[in-house]
Amino acid sequence: MPQGALLTSMSAPSPTLIPLTSIAELRQHHSQLIRLGVASHPAHARRLLSFLARDPDSHFPYASRLLAHHPAPHPALFNPLFSALPTRHAARLLALMLSLPLHPDHFTFPRILPGAQPLHLVAQLHALLLKLGFHAHTQSLNALLAAYLANARPDLASRVFRGGGGDALDVVSWTTMVGGLVKLGRVDDARELFDGMPERNLVSWNAMMSGYVKTGRFLDALEVFDEMRARGVDGNAFVAATAVVACTGAGALARGREVHRWVERSGIEMDDKLATAVVDMYCKCGCVEEAWRVFEALPARGLTSWNCMIGGFAVHGRGEDALNLFGLMEREGVAPDDVTLVNVLTACAHAGMVSEGRHYFNYISQRYGIVPKMEHYGCMVDLYGRAGQLEEAKKVIQDMPMEPDVGVLGALFGASKIHGDVDLGEAIGWRVIELDPQNSGRYVLLANLLATAGRWEDVARVRRLMDERNVSKEAGRSVIEVQGEVCEFQCGGLCHPQAEEVYAMARDMMRKIRAEGYVPDTRDVLHAIAEEEKETPLLYHSEKLAIAFGLLHTRSGDTIRITKNLRVCRDCHEATKFVSRVFDREIVVRDRNRFHHFKDGLCSCKDYW
Repeated sequence: MPQGALLTSMSAPSPTLIPLTSIAELRQHHSQLIRLGVASHPAHARRLLSFLARDPDSHFPYASRLLAHHPAPHPALFNPLFSALPTRHAARLLALMLSLPLHPDHFTFPRILPGAQPLHLVAQLHALLLKLGFHAHTQSLNALLAAYLANARPDLASRVFRGGGGDALDVVSWTTMVGGLVKLGRVDDARELFDGMPERNLVSWNAMMSGYVKTGRFLDALEVFDEMRARGVDGNAFVAATAVVACTGAGALARGREVHRWVERSGIEMDDKLATAVVDMYCKCGCVEEAWRVFEALPARGLTSWNCMIGGFAVHGRGEDALNLFGLMEREGVAPDDVTLVNVLTACAHAGMVSEGRHYFNYISQRYGIVPKMEHYGCMVDLYGRAGQLEEAKKVIQDMPMEPDVGVLGALFGASKIHGDVDLGEAIGWRVIELDPQNSGRYVLLANLLATAGRWEDVARVRRLMDERNVSKEAGRSVIEVQGEVCEFQCGGLCHPQAEEVYAMARDMMRKIRAEGYVPDTRDVLHAIAEEEKETPLLYHSEKLAIAFGLLHTRSGDTIRITKNLRVCRDCHEATKFVSRVFDREIVVRDRNRFHHFKDGLCSCKDYW
C-alpha cells in the first residue's frame, strides 16, 4: 500500500460531522465517506452503526450489509450494537459475525447476554461461550449469571456460579447472584449467599438491603445497614436512600433521624432521590415540620421533591399549605405532572376544600396538558364523597371517559359508609366485591354498613361469602417506636414481655377516659349482641394496645407515634382524643389513609377523615 494511502486509512480525513437525524442524511453521509475512501475507517463505521442501532427494526438490514462488506471486520464494530439491539436482532448479528468468520472477543458476551431471552437462546449462548473458552472469563461469566437470573432460572445461575471456580468469580459475580435472587423474591437465599461473600462492595450491601425493603422486611434491612456501618464501610447516596426508605416502612422515626444525621456527617451528597426519601420519611413518620425544614434547605429541588412535600402536607390534612407550595412550585417554573395533580386533589379532599379541588382539577389538566387518568377521577370521587356530596361523586363516575375501576368505585363505597347511605353503599359494595374478590377490607366495609342498619342476616351472608372464597379478614396491626425499639401490636392478641402491664394500662386508660365523658362507639361491631358486650372487642384494638404501651414508656408532654395498617375506626379515633387530654400526650397516628395529630382532646382532621 502506498504511504499516502496508509496515512489516509489511519488518519481518516473527515467530512463535516453534521448530526445525523434521518436515514436519508445517513445515506448521503455514507456516500461521501465512500467517495473519500474512508467509509471503512473504524471511527466512521461506528458512527454510522450507532445511528442505525437507534431503530433496529427499520435499519438492521442496512447495518448488516455495512458490516458484511467491511474489508476488515473486527469485534469492536459489532460489540456496541449488541447492547443496543433487541434479542432477535442481536442473535442475527452474532450469526453474521460468526459467518464472516469472526470470533467474539472478551467484550462480546458481556454485551449480548444480560438482556438475552428466551431461555433457549441463553442456553445456546452458554454453549457457544463454553466452546470458545470464555467460561473462565469473569465478565462473560457474570453476564451469563445475569441472563439466567433475568429469565427466572436461579437454579441454572447457581449451577454456573458453583462451577465457575474461585479464580473466575469476583465481587460482581456474588453481587449479581444476590441481586438476582432478591428480584426473584428469594430473599432468604440471597441473605445466605450474602453472608458467605468473601468480599462486599456498596452494590452488594445495597442489593441486600433493597431486597428486604421490597419484601417489607424493613427491620432486617436496617440490621444489614447496621452491620455495614459496624464494619466501617463508607456509604453512598444509594445506600443512604435505601436505609431511609427502610426507616419509613418501619415507622422508625428515631432510626430515620439517626440515618439522616449519618448522611450529614458523612458528607454524602443529598441528590434528588435521597432528598425525596428523607422528606418522605419525615412526612410518613409524622414530622411534617422536619420534612419542611429539609425541603427548604435543599439547594436544588427536583419535581419528585416538590411532589413529595405537597403529598406530605396532603396526608397531614394541611390543604392550604399544600396549595401554597404548589403555587411556589409554579412560580419557580417547575411544571407539574400526574403525581402533582393527585397530591393537590388529595390535599383538597382531606381538608374538605371542595371548590378548590374542582378548580385545580380543571386548571392543572388544562394549563399543563395533563389528561386526567383513573386515579385523578378517583380523587374527585373521594373529594365529593368525603364532603357528603354523593350525587356529585356519582356524576363524576357517570361522566368519566373510561369505565371506573375498583379504586374509583371503592372511594364512593367508603363515602356511602361514612355518611350512612345504606342503599347506595350496598349497591356499590357488592359490585366492588366482585371486582376485588380477595380484598377482605371490601367485605368488612359492607358488613359494617349492613350492621349499622341492623341487617344481621345480610351481615351473615357477607361472612359466608368470605368463608366460601377463603378470604380472611386482615388483622389490625399497630406499630410504635419507643426508645429506638419498634414494637408491633395486633388486634385481639398480645405476645409481648410486658403483656400483663399493657393490658392493665389499657383497662386503666379506658376507665379514666370514661370518667371524663368518653362513650364507646359500638356501631362497627359485627355481632348482634348486647351493647355492654360489644365494648370488650373495642378494648383490644391494636392502636389502643399500642397507646397503652406508649403511656407506660412516656411522660406527660411527650409524643407517642403510631403507624396502623388499616383505617382508624371511629371508636379508636374518639378514644384517642380523650387519651391525649387526660394523659397529656400528643399522639400521632398514621393510618392507611392519612395522619391524625391528637392533642388536648382534639384531632388535626377536625373529625373529617
